Amino acid sequence: MNSSRIFILLLALLQCTAVAAEHLRLAGDSWPPFTDQRLPSNGLAVDLVSTALQRAGHSTEYVEVPWARVLRGLQQGDYDVIVAAWYSAERTRYGLFSEPYLVNRIRFLRRTGMPIEYDGLDGLLPFSIAVVRGYSYDSAFDAADQLTKVPVLEFVMGARMLAAGRVQLTLEDELVARHHLNRDLREIRDAVEFVDTPLSENGLHILVRRSHPLHQQIVRDFNLAIQAMRADDSYRRIYQRHGLDGSE
Repeated sequence: MNSSRIFILLLALLQCTAVAAEHLRLAGDSWPPFTDQRLPSNGLAVDLVSTALQRAGHSTEYVEVPWARVLRGLQQGDYDVIVAAWYSAERTRYGLFSEPYLVNRIRFLRRTGMPIEYDGLDGLLPFSIAVVRGYSYDSAFDAADQLTKVPVLEFVMGARMLAAGRVQLTLEDELVARHHLNRDLREIRDAVEFVDTPLSENGLHILVRRSHPLHQQIVRDFNLAIQAMRADDSYRRIYQRHGLDGSE
C-alpha cells in the first residue's frame, strides 16, 4: 500500500479518536496462541486488538475467564470488548462485531502418510474422529450425527489418540494445532500431519457490547487502526513476534 493511502488511514483514525477515548475492559478465555495470559502480550489476538485500540487512543486492560463467563460478562456490562469471537446472529443482540482481523482455518489432522483427504462430510463416514466435547467446529459438521465422533477433553488428548492409532482423524484451528505441536506435543509432531483441504474458515472479530454508549465508534476506530497496521507493516511484525509468519 502506498504512503498516501497510509496517510489517509491515519488521518481518518485521528479524526475518530479526537471525538472520545475510553478505558476498555477486554475479555477472553484461554485459547493459545490467540489468547493466553501465559504467552507474551497475552497472545496474538490480544496483542493485535490492544495495539489497535491503543493506537486509536483508547486505554485497555485484559481479563481472562472461562468462555461462558466472557459472554455473560459482556451482556452484563462487566466487560466492554470480547477479544476473539466468531460471528453469530444471536450475539448481535447484545454486541457489535468488527470486521474480521484474523482468519481461523479448521483443518483435519491424520497420521503421517495415511491416504485420507477431505472432500465433503460423506467422505468422513469410514473414519473415527476425535472432537473436543462442547466445541463448535462448523455447523454442518457439528450436526452430522452419522459421523463417528469420539469425544475428548482437549485437542492435545485427541492428537495423542491420533498418533497412537486410536482414531483416524482429529481437527482444530491450524494455528492452535501448530502451537501445541511445537510445544506440548513435540514428541508426536512428526507422527501427524494436516489434511490439505480445511473443513471451514471463520473470520475472527472483536465484539463490543451494545450497551456501551460509544460502541459504534470503538468498532470504527478498531477497523481503521487494523487497516493502518496492515498498511505500515506493524500487523505482520506482531505476527512474527509470536513466532508466526504474518501472512493473514
